[in-house]
Amino acid sequence: MSIVLARIDNRLIHGQVLESWVPATRADCIVVASDSLPEQPFQKMLMKAAVPKNIRVEIEPVEEAVRLLASDDLAGKRVMILFANSSDSRHAHELGMPFTELNLGNMHAGTGKIRVTCTLALSDEDIENLRSLEREGIGIVSQCFPSDKKQRWEKLIKAPIK
Repeated sequence: MSIVLARIDNRLIHGQVLESWVPATRADCIVVASDSLPEQPFQKMLMKAAVPKNIRVEIEPVEEAVRLLASDDLAGKRVMILFANSSDSRHAHELGMPFTELNLGNMHAGTGKIRVTCTLALSDEDIENLRSLEREGIGIVSQCFPSDKKQRWEKLIKAPIK
């Protein structure tokens, strides 16, 4: 198993992921690691239905996703990991999920968040989670599409959008 992309994207599996990231990374397995999604069976069913049959999809709580990635079950697979938020990515890393770079794709705006790009808004908790991951050696970048230039997230938070 090789992890070809670890990404935070509030939308998880959607058109941009399937049409841009899957071909660019040649992923043949998508693992959604979310502590809230397994409680939403209808949303899980919709996401699984959207994925082509030749791509394996696993939607698990973070702890189960870490176990799955540590097992031989995904041997030989090119795995894309999707997180719904920074807390899930930090939790996964603390449990031993072996990703070295984290792509920030889409993090919705909300009360108390600062907007740093047109698709990224970060709360104080997000910033602390990302700083924690960075201290652990995880490279954190913002990149909407594979053709976009990667941007270091620290540069983005120094110049938020007004």
